[in-house]
Amino acid sequence: MKLSPVSWERFVSRLKELGFEGPFYGGKHPKMKKGNLLFVIPNKHEPDIDVGFLRRLLKQAGITEEEWLFKKKDA
Repeated sequence: MKLSPVSWERFVSRLKELGFEGPFYGGKHPKMKKGNLLFVIPNKHEPDIDVGFLRRLLKQAGITEEEWLFKKKDA
């Protein structure tokens, strides 16, 4: 599998699956949090998040492409 464009809703949903909380609003952009990391995400009114932008966002959030693409199997 490889990265593909993603809607804002799917982006936020996947971040939650990966342990992030939020989004939290205040300021120009919403934010999500995981531990001590406060991560700025794009605004909802933006079009789908393209692959290049998604890669940059994942890097900032400390998420590998593999983590993004594959869900852990339930134990």
